[in-house]
Amino acid sequence: MKFKKDCIFCRIAAGEIPSDKVYEDERIVAFKDLNPQAPVHVLVVPKAHFATLAEMSGEDAELVKHALQTVPRIAASLGLANGYRLIVNQGEDAGQTVHHLHIHLLGGKPLGEKIV
Repeated sequence: MKFKKDCIFCRIAAGEIPSDKVYEDERIVAFKDLNPQAPVHVLVVPKAHFATLAEMSGEDAELVKHALQTVPRIAASLGLANGYRLIVNQGEDAGQTVHHLHIHLLGGKPLGEKIV
């Protein structure tokens, strides 16, 4: 898998930086966000490095597919039976601060109709 030495999410996925992991398998890792925007705020991160959907290869697309197929299991394990929101920020205008594709999983309260 692609690894970028100066990427914080690559280093978390490799176990070089500690995190509060809620799920991990051979292709993705999910951990609690350090700056939660909801009672439950988890980042679902592919273990291969690519910054945006536009950079994704066919192999990377399979990682994203796997992540999305795994999200319901992660959400259930976190008690999000009443629903949750997924957000993927793409680029600076969208608020992407870590340039490694990741999915925000938010829930734990009614989130309403606004974006966040």
